[in-house]
Amino acid sequence: MLIGIDASRAVSSSPTGTENYSRFLIKYLAKFSHSTLRLYFNSPPPEEFYAELLGFSSLEFKVMPFPRLWTHFRLSLEMALNPPDVLFVPAHVIPLIHPKATAVTVHDLGFKYYPHAHPFLQRLYLDLSTRYNAQVASVVIADSEATRKDLASFYRVPLSKVRVVYPGLDPAVKPVKDKRRIEKVKARYGIEGDYFLFVGTIQPRKNLKRLAEAFALFRQETSAPVKLVLAGKPGWLYSEAVPPARDDIILTGYIPRDDLLALLSGAKLFVFPSLYEGFGFPVLEAMACGVPVMCSNTSSLPELAEGIALMVDPMDVEGMARAMERVWKEGVAEEIIERGKERAARFSWEKCAQAIAQILEGL
Repeated sequence: MLIGIDASRAVSSSPTGTENYSRFLIKYLAKFSHSTLRLYFNSPPPEEFYAELLGFSSLEFKVMPFPRLWTHFRLSLEMALNPPDVLFVPAHVIPLIHPKATAVTVHDLGFKYYPHAHPFLQRLYLDLSTRYNAQVASVVIADSEATRKDLASFYRVPLSKVRVVYPGLDPAVKPVKDKRRIEKVKARYGIEGDYFLFVGTIQPRKNLKRLAEAFALFRQETSAPVKLVLAGKPGWLYSEAVPPARDDIILTGYIPRDDLLALLSGAKLFVFPSLYEGFGFPVLEAMACGVPVMCSNTSSLPELAEGIALMVDPMDVEGMARAMERVWKEGVAEEIIERGKERAARFSWEKCAQAIAQILEGL
């Protein structure tokens, strides 16, 4: 059996959630699928990507450069001339020409809840492409029950057509115990002393202005010598999303993986007050690094962190400040940290890949 996979999003030089999803899922599908996997690229993948997949004889690489509209023209042409038995699109849109047996992952419908957080044309594209994906796919894979319900609500997709398969956690995400390494990374980004950490794209949906207000209230009431570090690359409406400049708020920009693990491990608290998330990789990564977590009680986040994290209403500035104060004054019991690590360990790429391989081969 031949399974074709759109691997165009798996080789980004500065990957975020969906790009990492594609890369890790492809890597683990190569381990667990009983079929031949043919990977389609719109440009040659980097050498490290090839190196990760060396030794898997069931893999085929097909690089098909094309200047624009690669999916609907070049990938469609390939589907017409040399169709696989099944096509899987893990992080993009299904090409116009595709096999009858086609599966797609829909990661979230945040644009439906917060349309102003996206440029108009991008919002229109997301709406049309998600609607199209949901209609033409044989099976839709969702990252969470929240996304599954959103697909049924907004696009009337039968729940029986949508399979929830939770993504996994990078096995390299572990606590950094070398304090000298943590201090070296902190110095690289101008961080001194204790800090609370947010990780994610700097955009309105991440709710950072309210987070900054809550942090200011927390500082006012406790006089705690702590900084708020916001790590992530600028997104759409960055100027509207970023909090006003303060001496106790540090914006680092995008942080490479190794540095990020050190910063997570050194944080006193991981803060993630996002208004909407289809999954929430940063929350799992923080728990895996042994960091207490404060996150929103909305969308998919309770599926990951309820019973472990401090769950807060993302619209409640005072509630967020109280949660920060609780961690700062009372600390967090070691058993809570260990439960967070145990919860994060449940989300493995092995389980994800095995479940998706079964879905694809079942088509």
